[in-house]
Amino acid sequence: MNHGLHAEMESAVAAVIGDMREAVTQLAAALAAERSALEQADAEALHLAGTAKQAQMERLEQLDGERVQLLRAIAAPAPAQSAAWSEVVAALADCQRANQYNGQVVGQRLRQVRQALSVLTGGSESTLYGPAGTLRTDHRQQSLAEA
Repeated sequence: MNHGLHAEMESAVAAVIGDMREAVTQLAAALAAERSALEQADAEALHLAGTAKQAQMERLEQLDGERVQLLRAIAAPAPAQSAAWSEVVAALADCQRANQYNGQVVGQRLRQVRQALSVLTGGSESTLYGPAGTLRTDHRQQSLAEA
């Protein structure tokens, strides 16, 4: 590969990593919006945040494919590209932690809803859904007036 083409490929790698950095920043914003929507129990905001999060994840996946292809064409990335990539990886790790936290909040809310359903139906949590995840109708149903 001639020097001019190699420099052009390195420039392309740097541009892709820069685009990834921007996508990670937008992903972090979507995760923060998701956390806020969860805290406020705002279903519409949660939907919008989830859509934005999914879009950024797809964008990152596409950009990473481009990055990998470009890096195959140039034997070794420049030190500046390696440092920029390390920053992207660190930011992605932060996003992963934020996403896990949001998942824990969702899990907690789901447990609370299941407990409330259990109280309302007079059954135990485990009798509401069968092993296949389908609603079981054989649990005891009492209206609150009978209790």
